[in-house]
Amino acid sequence: MLRLFLILIAAAPLLTHAQNLQLHYDLRHTVAPDRSPRNFTTLYFEYWKKLPDSGRSFVRPGSFLFKTEADLYGTGDNIGKFFLQVSQSFRFWKPKVYLALQYSGGAGITEPKQYSYYIPNTFSAGIEYPFQWKGAYLTSQLYLRYTSAGVNPLFTLYWWKGLLHYRLEIAGDFSIWTDKGADGNKQLFFFAEPQLWYRFLPQLSIGTKVNMYYPVNPGDLLQIAPTIALRWKF
Repeated sequence: MLRLFLILIAAAPLLTHAQNLQLHYDLRHTVAPDRSPRNFTTLYFEYWKKLPDSGRSFVRPGSFLFKTEADLYGTGDNIGKFFLQVSQSFRFWKPKVYLALQYSGGAGITEPKQYSYYIPNTFSAGIEYPFQWKGAYLTSQLYLRYTSAGVNPLFTLYWWKGLLHYRLEIAGDFSIWTDKGADGNKQLFFFAEPQLWYRFLPQLSIGTKVNMYYPVNPGDLLQIAPTIALRWKF
C-alpha cells in the first residue's frame, strides 16, 4: 500500500486538478476489537478550490469540492467501500451567502457477496456561508437532501486553522442530519472527522484523523475510529 502511495506522489505533477492525497491507517479494531474485525488502510483524495469572488459576472462561483475515499478492508486488502462527494456553491447577489449543490454516493463490498450494499445517491441543495472566527476559516452549510427514502435536512460545518507559521494545521468537518433508521422511524445521525496535521517537509505532513459516528448499531452512543496518516499536498 505504501508503494501505491509513492507512485501516486510521483504522478502528482500530472494531475491538473489536485489538492491533496492522504493515506490513513484506521485503528478502529485496536480501539474497539468487538466491533471491527481488523484495522485497515484508507486512500483519500480531495480537491478544493475557492474561485475569485470578484468581477462583474452575473453568477459568481464560490467553492468547489471533490473528494473520494476508498477503504481497503476487502479480501486481499482490496477496496471494501468507496465514497464520492462533489459540491459547488455560487451566488448572483451582493451578500456573501451562496446557493450550494451537492451529490454523494458510493458502495460497499462484503464477504459473502450477497451482503454488499449501496451508499444511496444523495442530491442536496441549500445555502452556504463562509466566515472567519479567531483566525480560523469556517464554512457552514444547510441543505435539504433527497434520497430514495425522502427529503431530510442536513447541516455541515467545515473548519481550518494554521498555527506555527502554518506548519501545524487543525481541520475537519462535522455533519448532522435526519433519515429513516433501521426501525423505519425518523432518526438523528452524526458524523465528524477532526484532523491534525504537522508539516515536516514542504509538501508532506504526518497527522491523524478521528472518524466519529452516531448511531452505528442499535444501542450505540458514539463510535470513534482514529487513524495515523500521511498527506501529500500539491
